[in-house]
Amino acid sequence: MHLAALKALASSPNGQLQKSALLQAIEAAVSLDEWALDVYETGNTRWRSIFAFASVGLVKGGYVTKSRGVWTITDEGRSVVSSPYDAPAFLAEVKKRYQAWKSNQLTVEADDASKSSMEDEDDSIPEPPELRMTAIQNQANEALSAELLETIKAAPPQFFEHLVVQLLVAMGYGGKRTNAGQVTQQSADNGIDGIINEDPLGLDTIYLQAKRWQDPVGEGPIRDFIGALVIKGVKKGVFLTTSYFTPAARAAVQGNKSDQKIVLIDGARLAALMIEHNLGVSTAQTFALKRLDTDFFTED
Repeated sequence: MHLAALKALASSPNGQLQKSALLQAIEAAVSLDEWALDVYETGNTRWRSIFAFASVGLVKGGYVTKSRGVWTITDEGRSVVSSPYDAPAFLAEVKKRYQAWKSNQLTVEADDASKSSMEDEDDSIPEPPELRMTAIQNQANEALSAELLETIKAAPPQFFEHLVVQLLVAMGYGGKRTNAGQVTQQSADNGIDGIINEDPLGLDTIYLQAKRWQDPVGEGPIRDFIGALVIKGVKKGVFLTTSYFTPAARAAVQGNKSDQKIVLIDGARLAALMIEHNLGVSTAQTFALKRLDTDFFTED
């Protein structure tokens, strides 16, 4: 499917195709059995769901780019098409590049289950089903996180400012009031992009700073944010970014001697919170793990 996608893009005008057209091209080029063509109750076709998950590696490996439903092949992708194709070697390279991107871009401490899910499993002792399902879910969420961040970075800057306000409200800050959060006016925000009113009278507020950046956030923007909170007399602030924070930026928060409480949310945590609170995502399918009901077989 990877090769079919790259060939379809390479042969298209300007190396671009809409997602729907690309999927049709893959389906015409690849022999798919009944299992792959099975349609879930949600209406999604199995092979398309799998490919959507796997295609993250193509993007992060630098072979294609995606923007608002349009896929574009890169020079790296064209070189794959024009060279003799070694499937195992290519897939290994895709995985290697994805891991490199993950290490550099999403600098977050993964739990043991998430780490093991990305490694080759050659243990002879099978894991309990619940552990395997957890590992699979973690791996799927990793791919979804990457897609979320990619989509956010492609959106207008104002979209990200609205998003961070929606996220804090979805997390329960401000209660269920309709005016719990607001985006500030860009002409007079003084470095503040959003405000969360934790009580109806606005006596306790949280100020938000949103940076939709590719580059890391350093110490300077953090100190500017702290200064803005001090000037406004606000005690709580959340700084959110699609990239990550440098050690100096985190040290600036830890060494802050003022009364302000600052929370930093990098791209990895931002995506994880969006998934946890169902913001910008929807449930595609639900699985139930069932166990033996011993009470049913117990005599009265």
